[in-house]
Amino acid sequence: MTDSYLYAAARTPFGRFSGALAGVRPDDLAACAVRGVLAKVPALDPGEIGDVVWGNANGAGEDNRNVGRMAVLLAGLPTSVPATTVNRLCGSSLDAALIASRTIETGDADIVLVGGVESMSRAPWVLPKPDRAYPAGDLAAVSTTLGWRLVNERMPKEWTVPLGEANEQLGDRFDIPRQRQDEYAVRSHDLADAAWTAGFYDDLVVPVAVNRKGDTLDRDEGIRPGSTVERLAALKPSFRPDGTITAANASPLSDGASAVLLGSEAAAHRFGAEPLARIAGRGVFALDPQMFGFAPVEAANRALKQARISWPQVGAVELNEAFAVQALACVDAWDIDPGIVNTKGGAIALGHPLGASGGRLLGTLAHRLTESGERWGVAAICIGVGQALAVVLENVAGAGR
Repeated sequence: MTDSYLYAAARTPFGRFSGALAGVRPDDLAACAVRGVLAKVPALDPGEIGDVVWGNANGAGEDNRNVGRMAVLLAGLPTSVPATTVNRLCGSSLDAALIASRTIETGDADIVLVGGVESMSRAPWVLPKPDRAYPAGDLAAVSTTLGWRLVNERMPKEWTVPLGEANEQLGDRFDIPRQRQDEYAVRSHDLADAAWTAGFYDDLVVPVAVNRKGDTLDRDEGIRPGSTVERLAALKPSFRPDGTITAANASPLSDGASAVLLGSEAAAHRFGAEPLARIAGRGVFALDPQMFGFAPVEAANRALKQARISWPQVGAVELNEAFAVQALACVDAWDIDPGIVNTKGGAIALGHPLGASGGRLLGTLAHRLTESGERWGVAAICIGVGQALAVVLENVAGAGR
């Protein structure tokens, strides 16, 4: 068995729903991320990539028929480079990284490209297939953008509540008030804006051409600098008349793609660069579907156990902010310093294109560790229908600390 390492990461800017990226097909977004990450390792012959594992949560529209393979072809890689697409909903691209790291560790491949894509703007409406031909009644079109649809009637009703209602229940369970959630959301926007201003994302984000005139999107579209708790407090709850979750303290619908290059230590000469981080631990966990927001707690704990470290040793955490209440519940349960979590902003500000978010977390975490010199970091993400994934990264340069 060998270790697996992260060598490079890149992503597109994340666009708002019906925003600047709405006119860009998901397979083109994916190809942009692939070209972006390969540009960081010009010494690498793309033909040496042993496999591509790509994440996508939808697959009902232009991302159909193995969008990972489509990305490889559209990016201009040799047709000999294989690809597969995996779907673990919000965790799809982080799952791709878990699969790829195992592939490298077992010796099945030396270099694996991973990533993910989602265009929530372009997710189609679908019609359920009727039980018989020529039905007399109407059929309703169902949006595939987010959440449960075409639900099996045998599923318990408490499992299939809307995602927002599930997190209202989480807030009830842990007594997390509206003000804490709004404060957390403001922090996310402030930190994201500060990170962009400081140039942190300059080396991580590749521009996307949004039309034939050559206009590009260069920065995450959802960041709102200058947000205040007072402004957020004026917004109406989205899921309950007396609820705590609003459009401002939850992640927005988004479009975007991310990519990460993983390889063995022996592959360093092919990249022409030393690795940034080692995949030190992995964690997978599941619980009742409506409690999905709390699942990262145990997933991260399991990843830490596999890495043979504990929370006091962790210097950086990237936790996907599906909802502020969910992020707060996890941070509280870990009993860690909130100041090490999402210091470059999180999904509430940056956006959450489902299939791409795991790759964003990994790339951001690796660059945070490089910047700070901290040795250990954790990336974790909650997943609809009651699951979560987590990865522990070890900063290669800080391994002696």
